[in-house]
Amino acid sequence: MDNELISDMIPRIEKGIAILIDGGIIAYPTDTVYGLGASSDNINGIKRIYEVKKRPMNMPLPLLLADVSWIERVTFSVPEIAYQLIDSFLPGALTLVFKKADTIPDIVSGGKSTIALRIPDHPVTVTLINGVGKPLIGTSANLSGKPSASNAEEVKNQLGDKIDYILDGGPCPGGKESSIIDVTGNIPVLLREGAISKADIEKVCEIILPGEEI
Repeated sequence: MDNELISDMIPRIEKGIAILIDGGIIAYPTDTVYGLGASSDNINGIKRIYEVKKRPMNMPLPLLLADVSWIERVTFSVPEIAYQLIDSFLPGALTLVFKKADTIPDIVSGGKSTIALRIPDHPVTVTLINGVGKPLIGTSANLSGKPSASNAEEVKNQLGDKIDYILDGGPCPGGKESSIIDVTGNIPVLLREGAISKADIEKVCEIILPGEEI
């Protein structure tokens, strides 16, 4: 997405930022699929996301960050293998699971001690995050169990008027959800193979699948 198009979208982005700061929830484009977001420190907004998606409260919500420097704000520690994956794939379609910092509300992590983080490679998303000044909830803008939305019309068809705003940024360039890797153990665990293939990840580091032992 070029700078001229971003300039044309500034009023929409500013509206989205204002709604998020005010505690609302919005759908927005990312480099993978449309996300459904609230400011990560707004408990009421986060509760609404669970309700709108019909998502069980024990299922964690991922966070989107503006850049790599934000990771240490929201994690307990960052293992060396995580930095290798970050250098290779972020910003981009990779979500990493870390042990979370105590500052992250339990409602975000579904009561778990871990948090899923991603740095999107999309200027609209990053501008939103920087405008809010907080990590953004980055769950997909769809009903739980239904297909992810790759454009604003698909978001509207699934979520309708249950959210405060759909920031239409055109179709998402990726169209496929991120891959997810848990880096909390000795060997990274591939929890979901998405936009980044298992083969490409294995060029960077050894990984295992859930339940596997080395």
